[in-house]
Amino acid sequence: MPSSRRTARESISVLDLAGRICHLPCMSNAQSAPRDDTLRHTKLEDLQGLSIGVFFCALGLQFLTHLGFLTGQTAGMAVIISYLTGWPFGAVFFVINLPFYWIAYTRMGADFTLRSLACVTALSVLSEWLPGHMMLAEISPALGMVIFGTLVGAGLLILFRHKGSLGGLGVTALLIQDRFGFRAGYVQLLFDAALFGVAAFLFPAQVVLYSLLGAVVLNFVIAFNHRRDRYVAT
Repeated sequence: MPSSRRTARESISVLDLAGRICHLPCMSNAQSAPRDDTLRHTKLEDLQGLSIGVFFCALGLQFLTHLGFLTGQTAGMAVIISYLTGWPFGAVFFVINLPFYWIAYTRMGADFTLRSLACVTALSVLSEWLPGHMMLAEISPALGMVIFGTLVGAGLLILFRHKGSLGGLGVTALLIQDRFGFRAGYVQLLFDAALFGVAAFLFPAQVVLYSLLGAVVLNFVIAFNHRRDRYVAT
């Protein structure tokens, strides 16, 4: 009798162990294949998002150029060249961005590059079209730069969330953020600091200081709101 009981217990133990062994892979597979609940933007959502983002940026630039101030990034270089040469901002901005499309294509993919090209082209056209359809009679420099920074910061944020950009240094900033986790807004702030350092030798101090206010507002709007871990739609 003791021998048969021991045999029965051993049989139960073997069956229990076999059941656990069979059960483990199932649990492992379930844990290694999490559900993808990420929300995806539709093509229509991307189109309206990119359109609104570009419009916000173009509108903000009207406040900037009306006051005769500066900004950072690729647009800042285009503004400085436009002021010094008299060439239209839209054309200068479009040409300056051309070398960056190769970086965007090799690092960010064709889809991102095409979206950025479309956004840059639209902004170049809008920046030349808007002055003939809106007039800013008078606005204080400080308020004008706060409006500029808020509009352009919000516009860029919308573009980023719909996988677009205004090319140039914005592409570099997004690449650094994706590679190293350093926020895009802070990357652009460093670029702006270097650009404003050069501008200090070319323009009056008052122009540079008010322009710096707009750049700070713009970059902090992006830095405090562009968080990939808080925005799950792609």
